[in-house]
Amino acid sequence: MRSRRNGLLALSPLLVMVVLFIVLSLYLHGFHKIPLLIVFLATCSYALLTLRGLSFEERLAEFSRGAGDSNLLLMVWIFILAGAFASTAKAMGAVDATVNLTLQLVPGNMLLAGIFLAACFISLSIGTSVGTIVALVPIATGLSLRTGIELPLLVAVVVGGSFFGDNLSFISDTTVVATRTQGCRMSDKFRMNIRIALPAAFITLLIYVVMGWGSQTMVPATLQPNFWKVLPYVVVLVTAVMGMNVLWVLLLGIALCGLTGICTGLYDFEGFMNAIVSGVVGMSELILISMMAGGLLSVIRRGGGITWIIRTLTRRVKNGRHAELSIALLVSLTNLCTANNTVAILSVGYLARDIAQKFGVDARKAASILDTFSCCVQGLIPYGAQLLMAGGLALITPTSIIPYLFYPMLLGVCALAAIVLGLPRMQKGS
Repeated sequence: MRSRRNGLLALSPLLVMVVLFIVLSLYLHGFHKIPLLIVFLATCSYALLTLRGLSFEERLAEFSRGAGDSNLLLMVWIFILAGAFASTAKAMGAVDATVNLTLQLVPGNMLLAGIFLAACFISLSIGTSVGTIVALVPIATGLSLRTGIELPLLVAVVVGGSFFGDNLSFISDTTVVATRTQGCRMSDKFRMNIRIALPAAFITLLIYVVMGWGSQTMVPATLQPNFWKVLPYVVVLVTAVMGMNVLWVLLLGIALCGLTGICTGLYDFEGFMNAIVSGVVGMSELILISMMAGGLLSVIRRGGGITWIIRTLTRRVKNGRHAELSIALLVSLTNLCTANNTVAILSVGYLARDIAQKFGVDARKAASILDTFSCCVQGLIPYGAQLLMAGGLALITPTSIIPYLFYPMLLGVCALAAIVLGLPRMQKGS
């Protein structure tokens, strides 16, 4: 009983966060108006009170360790460079030029579907949802201004498509970790996983086709694209698809924006520097929220919240289907607590393997469940890196994007249906 109380107490900050979201959304008449910084500040302050047996200085030290985690600080670097790239590209006209080119190449009534397919292809090629979001959200923002399509909807199209590749790509961190922990080949996991993800992607694509049907968007003759201005985005996409590290990709993009802008007289060196500073400053709230989220989740982990979840769920497993459901719930709840799908899979991967082996769950299915459900949760939590990044680049709140995230929602439905119905059925070696 004491362990149960301690576990619930450790997890209570997440409940406080949810309650704050609901209360503030009702008071402010919409999730899009919720100040995330205030929510996290209040939640983190409460979380420090849940750690028992430690002095206040020790609690702050634990919070600081989480906020300064090396993986989190690497993400902060990506945020900083992404902000600088987005700002310098916008200042030299790259966004407008790319938007004009996109509107010329993609029929107006297929714009949503076209952006979704582009996000799916890019994320499958580069294996990262964050890299896809960095590349496409600025373009989506420009398209929204030009076409009148709701900005949260267009951003959600990009975010949803970015998780298609995050879930399936052979070079995705989640794919690597899921297959390593379950002891199966990537190709086997892909064949299992694609049978779950494709129906979700196809239904999502149909939704976007229906939503765009009957609408037409034309590019005025005076707004023809300048291909030199589009070059930085082309180089960023090509180098990312080739597998270059995202930090080098962004640095190269910033340098190209500066070179193109200065050579074409769109801004001088001082203007280039000011654009970089403006972009970094624009990411400051996002960086603070990310660090507070890291500290909050470290406190929850130290309090035993994740350990309690794992013990509670694994006590009730009785057969193969229950085992699959427990693995799905285990990685989903852990992802809620860590706000990182790769870390969530790492945290429960070997335990999931033990459960799978004990109850006869195919290793390919276990790997697919781990990867799919972690991506579903990661794609829907407003404090995850992907939604924070998308919201920061588009200058909207992450909560305003969530209602339009059809692909992560449908992926979760398809994955749950696959467990309940015992699908997909694959023979050994197939």
